[in-house]
Amino acid sequence: MNVRTAIYLRHSTDLTKTANQRPEVEQLARARGYEIAAVFEEGASAVKKRPEYDRLMRDAKRGSFDVLIVWALDRFGRSMIGNLTDVLELDRIGVRVVSVRESWLDTSGPVRNLLVAIFSWVAEQERNRLVERTKAGLASARRRGVRVGRPPARLDRDHLLDLHSQGMSVRSIAKILGVGSATVQRRLAKNEATT
Repeated sequence: MNVRTAIYLRHSTDLTKTANQRPEVEQLARARGYEIAAVFEEGASAVKKRPEYDRLMRDAKRGSFDVLIVWALDRFGRSMIGNLTDVLELDRIGVRVVSVRESWLDTSGPVRNLLVAIFSWVAEQERNRLVERTKAGLASARRRGVRVGRPPARLDRDHLLDLHSQGMSVRSIAKILGVGSATVQRRLAKNEATT
């Protein structure tokens, strides 16, 4: 009987492409004689919406494959609880998760669950450190006087006030000017404060 395999590849930035993961994942599938039934590939942070991941979980529940191969658990997800829950859910429905980088994941028994939890926790801590470093970098830039964030929207003040004087709603004005409603509200409030 052929073992139907799904592959899940994810990259979160332009610097780390799934092309780096794919050869090793496919090699593992070939070495074990697995038939690759589906490849789920996406470029999204593990904390954002992941449509391919959602499709993978739906297909797993439908019995579309028997084994899921990932390059590493941190490519599967970064939350300890999320990773552990999803790996255990896949186990429950009969889909074995295999990782190229974490060979221990391909074992069974209580030690596996402990190891999944530990390595997922490590990945989660890595993400937390990244967030802390990013916030520290932004704070440092602000202290140096660097403007952080989007540049202010450019608006023709006279056009804005003309549309407002015609009794148009903030939402309509925003649509015409191609900016957000909050930007229009701020500019109108600023104008009222100066008059």
